[in-house]
Amino acid sequence: MTGKKIPSDLLIVIGLVLLTDIFVLAPGLNETILRNVLGLPLVLFLPGYTLIAALFPAKSDLDGIERTALSFGLSIAVVPLIGLGLNYTPFGIRLLPVLVCLSIFIFIMCWLAYIRRASLPETEAFEISFSAAALSLKNEILEKPESKLDRALTIILILSILMSVATLEYVILTPKEGEHFTEFYVLGPQGIADNYTTDYTLGQSGTMIVGIVNHEYRPVNYTMQVRLENQLLPLPENLQHITLDHNETWEETVTFTPPLVGQDMKLEFLLFNETDKTTPYRNLHLWINVDET
Repeated sequence: MTGKKIPSDLLIVIGLVLLTDIFVLAPGLNETILRNVLGLPLVLFLPGYTLIAALFPAKSDLDGIERTALSFGLSIAVVPLIGLGLNYTPFGIRLLPVLVCLSIFIFIMCWLAYIRRASLPETEAFEISFSAAALSLKNEILEKPESKLDRALTIILILSILMSVATLEYVILTPKEGEHFTEFYVLGPQGIADNYTTDYTLGQSGTMIVGIVNHEYRPVNYTMQVRLENQLLPLPENLQHITLDHNETWEETVTFTPPLVGQDMKLEFLLFNETDKTTPYRNLHLWINVDET
């Protein structure tokens, strides 16, 4: 190793990534607004910034505003490429794999940037003096540039970046509600929508796997009934009354015993919500046969 101290900007990047990982993964913390606030730089800025830091380690390579603009632009390019790569792996494009890959990419770029800067003389290696950076940015915008066109393009670029970040933050923090509905399904004993048992003898019990998924954007109190030829079949209390939060899934095995003999009898699974206890909100049915022996 070079023995030189790690530049302050790279330390800040590493700290932000670790902090973001904690707020995304830790129960409780991942429900706070800070999760979204920290997540935006991780996606929109840090991957591109560290890539630029690794590619251009010298002060003379790029000025401050060029580094900033390229950091946003390259981040928008790098993140989809990482997602595309994950799409062809068993992990898929899910929160944890994306977070891990982004974090590893940023850490690797930080390490490369440190190695490349350490190989340069201290006077030539890029480093951030935050007061000097703010002054430089101010001068870039307010001092008279070489032409009015350059000044106009600089201001438009900065405003575009700020508007993009503000728009993305608004979309994340105030997501649009989709369709309000409830999933209600019945699976066979093997857990698939097939191989339902339809032939029984009197006194023989049958089992089905019943599932409910709440997409109503509010907690809902459901009531479930099982009927055979309009005759109510007994169910345990925990299977009759189910309360689910938004996006919560409930799936349980339901056991029933047909009390009637007959052919092509209608076995119904009825789901009621809290707003109407008389008309089924969702209903499913199967046709079954019950013989005496």
